[in-house]
Amino acid sequence: MGNTFGHLFRVTTFGESHGGAVGVVVDGCPPRLPLDVHDIQKELDRRRPGQSAITTPRQEADRCEILSGVFEGQTLGTPILILVKNQDARSQDYQDMATTFRPSHADATYQAKYGIRNWQGGGRASARETIGRVAAGAIAKKILQQVAGTEIIAYVERVKDLQAQVDPERVTHADVESNILRCPDPDITPKAIELIEAMRREGNSVGGVIGCVARSVPVGLGSPVFDKLEADLAKAVMSLPASKGFEIGSGFAGTLLTGREHNDEFYCDDQGRLRTRTNRSGGIQGGISNGESIVLRVAFKPTATILQPQRTVNQAGEEVVLNPRGRHDPCVLPRAVPMVEAMVALVLCDHLLRHQAQCRLW
Repeated sequence: MGNTFGHLFRVTTFGESHGGAVGVVVDGCPPRLPLDVHDIQKELDRRRPGQSAITTPRQEADRCEILSGVFEGQTLGTPILILVKNQDARSQDYQDMATTFRPSHADATYQAKYGIRNWQGGGRASARETIGRVAAGAIAKKILQQVAGTEIIAYVERVKDLQAQVDPERVTHADVESNILRCPDPDITPKAIELIEAMRREGNSVGGVIGCVARSVPVGLGSPVFDKLEADLAKAVMSLPASKGFEIGSGFAGTLLTGREHNDEFYCDDQGRLRTRTNRSGGIQGGISNGESIVLRVAFKPTATILQPQRTVNQAGEEVVLNPRGRHDPCVLPRAVPMVEAMVALVLCDHLLRHQAQCRLW
C-alpha cells in the first residue's frame, strides 16, 4: 500500500496527523548497534513544529518511545518500533474541510481513490507522517557513520528567488544549525527570514530548494538497471510532502554544457584511489557510487495551505469559497532539512546492506 520503503533496511510508517500517534517500524537493522532514545530525539527536535517564528505554531514535543528491538542500549536485530504521541491537534480547525477540497492538497485525489479520507489536518497526507521517516533516518545515519564514516548534511539553498552560496564540500552541521532557516549563507539568511515572516503575516507561503551532500560514501552502492542509486534517491526525496523536483550533480544546468565540459576526468590520488577531478556526476556514475561526495537538490513548493480565501468545490460539486483555518508553515524548508537527510540516509543504508550481501564474498 506504499507505506513501506527499502529492501533490506525496511521502514514502515504509520499514523495520521490528528490520530492518537504516529511512528515507524524499522526492520533489518543489524544487531548490536548502540542506540538509545536520545539518538532519535535529537533528529526529531530538528523536525518538530513550533521551533521558531517561521514554522507552524503547533506545539508538539514529539517525544519518542522505543517499544521494541532495543535491549540494554543495543539493537537486537529484531523490528524496532518507535512511537510519538500527538498532543496538540486541533481538529475543529478543519471542520470546514470535511466536505470541501483544499486547492493543491491530497483531499480530492484521496477521495477519488478510496472514497473516504481523514480531513483532520490532512490525515496520512500530512507532513506529520515524516516523523517516522526522521526517526528511522536517525538509525540509518548511525549505521552509515559506524560502518563507513558517512556524513549527510542538508541545508536550505534557495528561498523563492533568494539564492544562497554554499560549498557542499565545506558546509558543516554547525553552519546549517546556526540560524532558524537552516541556511549556511549568512548574507542571504536575514533577507530570506524576513521574506518568510512577511508571508506568514499575509497568510501566504513560499517554497524553495534544499541542497544535500553525503560525504565518505563507499564505492559500489547502487545496482543497474532499475535500482540505480540516483533513481532510488529521487524516489525517496520525491516521496516527501511538497517536493516537486530533483537534481543530482550538475542537474539541469548540465544540459547547458558540452560533453567535453561536463565529463569528470579521472586521476589516482596519493593512496592509489581512483578519483575524479570534478564532480558534475554528483558522486554517482552508471547508477553506482564512485566514492566522491553525493550532491543533490530537492525543490519544494510553497505550502499548500494559506490563510487566504480561495475558490474551490465541495463534494457535491458546488463552487464555494474556502476560508482556511489551522496552523501551518509559511515555508516548509527549515523543517524539511532533516527530512531530506533522513530519506538520503535510508537509501544509502539500504544499499550499503545490499552491497555487502551481494559482494562480501569477493
